[in-house]
Amino acid sequence: MTGYAGQEPVANWPNRAKIAVQIVVNYEEGGENNVLHGDAASEAFLSEIVGAAAWPGQRHWNMESIYEYGARAGFWRLHRLLKDLPVTVYGVATALARAPHQVAAMKNAGWEIASHGLKWIEYKDFSEADERAHMVEAIALHTEVVGARPRGWYTGRCSGNTVRLAAEEGGFAYVADSYADDLPYWSEFGRRDQLIVPYTLDCNDMRFATPQGFNSGDQFEAYLKDSFDVLYAEGVAGAPKMLSIGLHCRLVGRPGRVAALRRALDHMAAHEGVWFATRLEIAEHWAAQHPARRIRRPSQMKREEFVSAFGGIFEHSPWIAEGAFDLELGPTHDTATGVHSVLSRVFRSATEEQRLGVLTAHPDLAGKLAEAKRLTAESTAEQASVGLDALTDEERASFTRLNDAYVAKFGFPFIIAVRDNTKASIMMAFEARIENDRDTEFATACRQVERIAELRLIEKFGA
Repeated sequence: MTGYAGQEPVANWPNRAKIAVQIVVNYEEGGENNVLHGDAASEAFLSEIVGAAAWPGQRHWNMESIYEYGARAGFWRLHRLLKDLPVTVYGVATALARAPHQVAAMKNAGWEIASHGLKWIEYKDFSEADERAHMVEAIALHTEVVGARPRGWYTGRCSGNTVRLAAEEGGFAYVADSYADDLPYWSEFGRRDQLIVPYTLDCNDMRFATPQGFNSGDQFEAYLKDSFDVLYAEGVAGAPKMLSIGLHCRLVGRPGRVAALRRALDHMAAHEGVWFATRLEIAEHWAAQHPARRIRRPSQMKREEFVSAFGGIFEHSPWIAEGAFDLELGPTHDTATGVHSVLSRVFRSATEEQRLGVLTAHPDLAGKLAEAKRLTAESTAEQASVGLDALTDEERASFTRLNDAYVAKFGFPFIIAVRDNTKASIMMAFEARIENDRDTEFATACRQVERIAELRLIEKFGA
């Protein structure tokens, strides 16, 4: 759920492009549910038939002819429009096997042909073993028909196992069964780092065939243009993204819709710095620019390792890390911000006496422990960063006077995130805060403890 957390890697698209536009043609016609294919019922998904339902044990002639339109007419209309552009085909293997002329046209146009599974059917109820077997068969059939194995995979109507199974197969440069981002990202599956190149269900002509979808070509055109314009502006501002466009031969291949697609593509092509690319080109570019990088993930650590790594973040208070380990840790906590969140939750929910113990665990600024070189490594570095380890006699006397007065009044040492300050601003804060009442100062000191912890984690993760 964290993603790039607002700090997306710079895409560095070729020729400093401001946006990558990726067009997918889904070739499913001939791979859909059909009793002729050995399926239990007819197809009921993504057609012109409102409220379509599967017919168990029967052929659905109207549905079949709609899918047939995609192969007979829609594909060729799209091919004429897109043949000079880089396109990725999501090809259902059984559909490709029934489409020698279309496959030849795809190859002649130089399109990438990725795998869209063995059949255009629902996989949510498949066993893991059966889905894996379909995947193996899909790759073999695809290789026979196309002449090369697919480098990309998209099931579409997938199960909870699909992406992992595709990653474990080991031969895919990317998997597209995700709608989670506008940029590629890496996912870990055991020892396999799998690149995910997310797809789209919004910039997708499937919405001509769904409730609350596009009713006219103008709506589709406007949505594509608006999506492009927003992402293009982000690219101009220095954060280039990827625009995925999903097409189906039997849907946008209709005359009343293809005109809208043509106008939208003309709009995009009229801009400078637009990279039209296949998904494989995007995947290979991303893998070269941003290769997978593994870290020791806090969410995967054993208790002893977690406490060892983060037990000193809150000064001399390993119980905070112990409590954080018992919270729900996941990949979103594998960052400085994530670990800080769970540590701070434990600190904030502690009793006042426990939090006071954390405050009193902190040393006086430029105090006797520092002089005796008995500070923790973190505190030593922090105090040295603003020169508190090299005070004049007059400065040391001032700190000693203020430390004594502060502790006498509040019962805990003066605490401030020194890395956010200078020696002068620390002294000013010292003199100002000593005038606070105890409740105000206790709350201020706790906030400063959390900020010190945050800075320590940022440094730790940066290293």
